[in-house]
Amino acid sequence: MFVIGSRIYKRVVLNFTTKNRNITTKKYRMKTEILEIYIQSVLPMKIEIAEKIASKFDRFELSKNEFILQENSISEDTYFLESGFVRSYTFDNNGNEVTTNIFSAPCFVNDFLSFFTQKPVKENYQTLSNCIFWKTNLENVQYNFHNIPEFREFSRLLFIINYYKLHDRMLEMVKENATLRYTKLLEKHPNIFQNASLKIIASYLGITDSSLSRIRKEISKI
Repeated sequence: MFVIGSRIYKRVVLNFTTKNRNITTKKYRMKTEILEIYIQSVLPMKIEIAEKIASKFDRFELSKNEFILQENSISEDTYFLESGFVRSYTFDNNGNEVTTNIFSAPCFVNDFLSFFTQKPVKENYQTLSNCIFWKTNLENVQYNFHNIPEFREFSRLLFIINYYKLHDRMLEMVKENATLRYTKLLEKHPNIFQNASLKIIASYLGITDSSLSRIRKEISKI
């Protein structure tokens, strides 16, 4: 499953990048085009099917530092992040914020366990920049699941992708040193450093602010 997830995740990144290259030169069929492209990057399908899935989503915007979900709330919707950055965080035993994930568009952002079980969220999900989202509720997801075979396969692959990301991050935290984790984040997602404070990035990397400053100074000397 891990190998399959890795291949799917790499394919999604490649497919979305390839399809998105000419997005500014084409006339939009509809405002959901970026969502449709993402859906097709996960699972190639007829455009009419992708449009049908995307039609169940509603667009909204949030400014920097707003919440889409807060701890102990119920996730009534699932969210696709079209543009911007979001972080999830919780608190340790000493009351310090611990950033558990940083989401970079395009991707889905949600506490899927809360969404499908309707149990309280255990983290906070906060925007790091101005963001554009698309949301849909559980009723719409269930409708698509029972009426669109491609959506069932898309959902399965999406869960594999999320599992792979979670598993990969867990192994990175155990097997890689802080400097390597920092350089990999810088290479893969350089824009995060323009949208998240060093305190948030340090927390995400599992190190202190001072350790991150030291790593940055050492790298700048190379």
